[in-house]
Amino acid sequence: MTTAPRKWLPAYLLLSLIWGNSFLFIKIGLQSLTPAGVVLSRLALGAVTMLVISAATRSPLPPRRLWGRLFIAAVLMTSGGWVLFAFSEQYISSSLAGIINGTTPLMTLVVVMIAFPEERPTRQRIIGLVIGFSGILVVIGVWNGMGTATLLGVAAGVVAVTGYGISYPYVRRHLATGEERMGSMTFATGLMIMGTLQIAPVAAVTGYSHAPLTSGVVLAMLALGIVGSGIAYVLNYVVIHRSDATTASTVTYVITVVAVISGAVFLGESIAWYEPVGAAMVIVGAATAQGLIRLPRVARA
Repeated sequence: MTTAPRKWLPAYLLLSLIWGNSFLFIKIGLQSLTPAGVVLSRLALGAVTMLVISAATRSPLPPRRLWGRLFIAAVLMTSGGWVLFAFSEQYISSSLAGIINGTTPLMTLVVVMIAFPEERPTRQRIIGLVIGFSGILVVIGVWNGMGTATLLGVAAGVVAVTGYGISYPYVRRHLATGEERMGSMTFATGLMIMGTLQIAPVAAVTGYSHAPLTSGVVLAMLALGIVGSGIAYVLNYVVIHRSDATTASTVTYVITVVAVISGAVFLGESIAWYEPVGAAMVIVGAATAQGLIRLPRVARA
């Protein structure tokens, strides 16, 4: 049962601001760092933060037998997806990257229906998915055509959210049931550690930076790593436990709005009319597919 909004709403709004601005921080980080360098900074700082929080709260590390499964989860949820988004922002705006990230609930629902046959594609879900994926086409302005660079950036973002969509059913099946079930703090700490170990050799091969570090880049990475990849998971934990998982999942929609506003205000990114329209369609479609917006019943003859 969801508690009064005053118990979880402050953490929810703060989480939305933190994760919504992550695309802004990535864009700033790319001024000096390679995509792998941005992600390595983010993960390493996040891992240290989570280890400190885990020690303070006496949360255990994941058991040894589950690190192999955490390896796969980290590729899908952190190192893989994050480096793809960092790569994509070399070619597209942070606002567009945030909008693409907002399609995660749609991708998740598609994968869940495939992975769990018992979750049948109801009329409500089908209509929601059609609206949402139509919104994606509107967001990228398919009628305008796209240059090779823009197409590459959009494709990288879509691959990233597809990985996110696969990750949730994977975690649900292999890390969140029976003896494999672990606390949110333990799981998040394991993801940060494993993701850091995965991206470190990639950064060693592709390079960490391409220009001297500036104070703005350093501050952006500290915010992205300590706050966005560490403290944010604690806030997410608070929201889930004080409200419910469905309420917590809607933070994705607010993140999209924050990303668009931040890109326009702080980076001067131009926003085409169809991007917010398409983003609104994605949000409505995902909310409909999740049952947050109820369609009227059709009377049968």
